[in-house]
Amino acid sequence: MQITEVKVFPVEEEKLKAYVTITLDDCFIVRDLKVINGKNGMFVAMPSKKTRDGSFKDIAHPLNSDTRREMEQIILAAYQDEMVTGGQDVAHIADAGAAALLASEISANVMMDMTAE
Repeated sequence: MQITEVKVFPVEEEKLKAYVTITLDDCFIVRDLKVINGKNGMFVAMPSKKTRDGSFKDIAHPLNSDTRREMEQIILAAYQDEMVTGGQDVAHIADAGAAALLASEISANVMMDMTAE
């Protein structure tokens, strides 16, 4: 299963940075993923609903850490692209290998920027 499209909807909140919609294999959409700026950096939160006891439970989520990591790399790369281009480049990466490479390059650039400050 491949992520064939990523749509990023930036928001201006302290921790929540964007809502994301992904398309899988050009035939299945998952909405309301969130890009969050957490204590240890950016991460992707899966769509969730509030339970009766006030906790949150994921509605949809990857079943293993490799899939989660791959999804997160692709989504965070699309988020970074959105922040850099301002949405002018709407054709996001469908090839997971290219997305992972791009995400690692972005992470390396962010880390270099952080150490330069």
